[in-house]
Amino acid sequence: MKIYSVQPRAILLILAFAAVAHAADPCVDSWLTASSGKYARIYTTDANKINGVTATTWSNGTQNQALPAYVGVQEIYSSAGWVYIRSTGLGIHTMGPWLNGAFPNLPVNTKTFWRIPRATSVPATKTLSPGGAIGYFVDGVAMFDSRDAFYWNGTTDNVSGAGYWNRDAYVNESATFDPGYAHQPPDGSHHYHASPVALRYELGDHVDFNSTNKTYSESASAVVKHSPLLGWVKDGYPIYGPYGYSVATNAASGVRRVVSGYVLRNGQSGSQNLTATGRISLPLWAQRLYNVASNILTGPAVSTTYPLGRYMEDNDYLGDLGYTQGVSFDLDEYNGRFCVTPEFPGGTYAYFVSISSNGTPTFPYNIGRAYRGNPTGGAVSTLAEAVTTNYVGGPKLPASLNQPSVNNGMVTLTWSAIEGGTYRVESSTNLTNWTTNSTGIAAVLNNGGDTTGGTEGKNFYRVAMTALASYDPVAGGSGATGGAAFAVPGGSVSRGSVSRGSGTNITLSITLSGPPSPPPVNAPITSVTMGSLTATGASYAVQGTVLANFSIPANATLGAQTIVVTFQSGPPPQNAPPPSYSFVGGLTINP
Repeated sequence: MKIYSVQPRAILLILAFAAVAHAADPCVDSWLTASSGKYARIYTTDANKINGVTATTWSNGTQNQALPAYVGVQEIYSSAGWVYIRSTGLGIHTMGPWLNGAFPNLPVNTKTFWRIPRATSVPATKTLSPGGAIGYFVDGVAMFDSRDAFYWNGTTDNVSGAGYWNRDAYVNESATFDPGYAHQPPDGSHHYHASPVALRYELGDHVDFNSTNKTYSESASAVVKHSPLLGWVKDGYPIYGPYGYSVATNAASGVRRVVSGYVLRNGQSGSQNLTATGRISLPLWAQRLYNVASNILTGPAVSTTYPLGRYMEDNDYLGDLGYTQGVSFDLDEYNGRFCVTPEFPGGTYAYFVSISSNGTPTFPYNIGRAYRGNPTGGAVSTLAEAVTTNYVGGPKLPASLNQPSVNNGMVTLTWSAIEGGTYRVESSTNLTNWTTNSTGIAAVLNNGGDTTGGTEGKNFYRVAMTALASYDPVAGGSGATGGAAFAVPGGSVSRGSVSRGSGTNITLSITLSGPPSPPPVNAPITSVTMGSLTATGASYAVQGTVLANFSIPANATLGAQTIVVTFQSGPPPQNAPPPSYSFVGGLTINP
């Protein structure tokens, strides 16, 4: 928490946390967390989109978002070998609408826990991309591959799964995409198959936003900078937007659109003309990846029902047609290249989003049909190793005061807030005795503000959150504070229980009651333990309430557990509390 001293003619920062310098770590630093304290929102219809009418809760009877959920990445952890993220899977931009409300699926909080490998390796035998998430974009939204999960089986292509003629998602499903090029299946997993234009707009990647009709488009202006890092694929390689250096290994070579190595099999560039010959053979890239003969299965004849481009295998790789990567095109058959980038000046292999010269997404969109590297990343149920906590956001973010302004004796305070939070502003002349100036101040999105009267003497100001509306947490069950509540050490106690095992992650809301009185808000926490388990993250944004995350492993000790919250001692103005609060038998772990 920042505390400011305000005088009529001067504003002086009295206390602030010093920034700790650290080496750049793109796998940790690239995640977009600035809006993590904001609710996810959707447009349900085209009319609502045009009129700016959004919803923070929604239901269609199948997908139910009964409580608001915060956007995107909420937690980041790292070790020497992995980077872990927790995400709701919900976009920072307002999502939807989908088919003007006629699409049967709506997004939901996926409570995703994923890891990305830091070390990469390139196997001789490649792994085909499966259904579901193949990576995550930096806004915490899932990346899916180029397929729409249906294939031709020799009679029909309304068969779910993967085969030799796989339907292209952008070609067949783009009518169901929202303006950000995203949609979701029946389980509510919001995802991108192609260029994530809403995210690219947020990151300044040469995308324009029409504020009238709420749509995105590729900018018509000249490209002047390298695309930002957009996400991470399951094999540990980054993915960038569509603009890179003209010469892959020369950052001084200028910037342009990076060209995919794939072309439609329409007779041009030496490709087979499927309209004339029929789908009698698979392209060479598919033969290699599927390890099959070219004629293992004939596809349907090109027609209005089965138009050219309907299947991924309707595309040829130019490297198989006598063209050279780096001369005639830029990206290999996995849709990447070795290059230098702003985050990797020494070079890295990286995937790139593919678009055509007019800005339209083009095959293979994000990555090819297989990973270049070994896809060791993916979903995890718990932290099974010691990690560094790099970021805990969303409802656990402390309020951070901005520099105040003074006008005619009136002090205006603004701060970063948590949507759904209610705040109190206090002032002091001596950092010991505090007076409440304003209370019940509701956050506006993820910002707070208040104007209060100044005086001729020096005043200090601070802000604290006093309440938080119910929300759907990024882990565990839904609830007012994301988990079970416990009273410490006296008063009314609601004792809870949890079953141990893989996949059990809980957030405890621990209420501190005196004597002694709870410490001031944002007092540093040394640790929160539950029996032999230590919390993977803890916050103290509301005075008297500690939020602590625990992963309950399969071998956790059974029975009633003692919960201990230990605060760090410190000098005034924190007025350090006693070292710990204990609650015997706070939670029972069952088999």
